[in-house]
Amino acid sequence: MTIFILIQILFPLMLIGWLAFLPPYNLLGMGVQTLVTAIALVAIARMGIWVFPPWWTPYLYGVLFMLALGLGVTKHQPKRRMPLSWPGWVMVVGFVAFGVYVGNEAARSWAGPFPAAATAVDLTFPLRGGHFLIVNGGSNIRINAHLKTLDESVPRFQAYRGQSYGTDIIQVNRWGLRSRGISPQHPSAYLIYGAPVFAPCTGQVVQAIDGFPDMTIPETDLVNRAGNHVILRCGKAEVILAHFRPQSLMVRSGMTVAVGDAIAEVGNSGASTEPHLHIHAQRPGSLAMPLSGDPLPMRFDGRFLTRSDRVTVRR
Repeated sequence: MTIFILIQILFPLMLIGWLAFLPPYNLLGMGVQTLVTAIALVAIARMGIWVFPPWWTPYLYGVLFMLALGLGVTKHQPKRRMPLSWPGWVMVVGFVAFGVYVGNEAARSWAGPFPAAATAVDLTFPLRGGHFLIVNGGSNIRINAHLKTLDESVPRFQAYRGQSYGTDIIQVNRWGLRSRGISPQHPSAYLIYGAPVFAPCTGQVVQAIDGFPDMTIPETDLVNRAGNHVILRCGKAEVILAHFRPQSLMVRSGMTVAVGDAIAEVGNSGASTEPHLHIHAQRPGSLAMPLSGDPLPMRFDGRFLTRSDRVTVRR
């Protein structure tokens, strides 16, 4: 996570600083660099996990980009149309190649719509009383890491393929921060830790697993990946909510729950890199592999939620 955070901070600032202080001295080079820098910032904004720096950082990068462009043009005032030397042409070609790559990544992160709406499971948002940020969600692996479990060439993914359209949710404050510190080790330092989780649908509790400890960040339990979790049978679909705080489950197998019933509290058990709520929908899995059912997309209160979407819910 630390490396990811550094990339999201340093790489955009490097591109913006390059445009401001070391732009090409020709119009072609300046135009290409400006366009590619803008595309790269869009791609980073779309695919980045904005827990730190917070979700509004890409907007700040946009303002800095405009200032950098104005500074670069004003200070250097390129007058030649084309580069006069081969290093100038190498830079232009390099930026074009980089632009093709980041443009493709940005386009693919916006592509891949959900399957037909008829297959989506309609749910109520399972958290209340705060501002929430989606860190994984959507139908493209660039904005939803869960989709890697659809790769049939990796045998261990078969047991968890039901989570492929899964959504990970954290809580943030009014400034967009989700914890005390950048990446604290203790789960209680995170705003969402201990938040009550409510049933997103009416159904029967198929499985309720408790007893796994919270993990110290950034350690994860790669054996019991869902940690403390609940499986709800809602109509023809199963809805799985995972990574609960130990000893917080308020339901047991066989119980019937209604929308809005409290079922547990957010924790950091299982393969969780920091406290968050994981939720996914699937066709019923097998007894041996209960999370292996065919994955289903979800709508929360009518919305398809994807990475960087924000949800505010009153108590």
